[in-house]
Amino acid sequence: MKIHRLHKTLAMAALVLFISSPGCAGKRETSAATEKAGPIKVYSYKRKDFVMSEKIIKTEAEWKKQLSPEQFRVLRKKGTEQAGTGKYAYNHEHGVYRCAGCGLDLFRSDDKYESGTGWPSFFAPISPENIATAADNSLFSSRTEVLCRRCGGHLGHVFEDGPKPTGLRYCMNSAALDFVAVK
Repeated sequence: MKIHRLHKTLAMAALVLFISSPGCAGKRETSAATEKAGPIKVYSYKRKDFVMSEKIIKTEAEWKKQLSPEQFRVLRKKGTEQAGTGKYAYNHEHGVYRCAGCGLDLFRSDDKYESGTGWPSFFAPISPENIATAADNSLFSSRTEVLCRRCGGHLGHVFEDGPKPTGLRYCMNSAALDFVAVK
């Protein structure tokens, strides 16, 4: 019995050290991060059509200068905000959610729903071309990470427990998003 408790205690201590260490998410290959610089096709809400855009590649210092500390932690270091604390978790205005790093249109308010998780949740992106996904096997679990296709910023994760018509739940961090009201 003592050995079982010792193993459990050691496992918990290792998890705490892993989570609190810088860069705990580890290295992950992502389609957004591994794409070469150059033009990409993305959907523009304003134009209601696809447009060509350049990938955005910046140094860590440039991102730190542009983003708030919380945005940098989430978008560039793959952090997560605490449930229920994000400014868009309970936003019900009509509009478009854009990447806080590069301004790319990501989600429409028409596709947002209350998932009960405390994070802004959507059942679909504005267009599949505007996001990238990658396997995320950090924190002893297997999830699918969602990234901005243009700048590679970490947005959140997608799960297969959402409502119809897609059955998906794009669980996003408010710090990774900017909201623009649309009439």
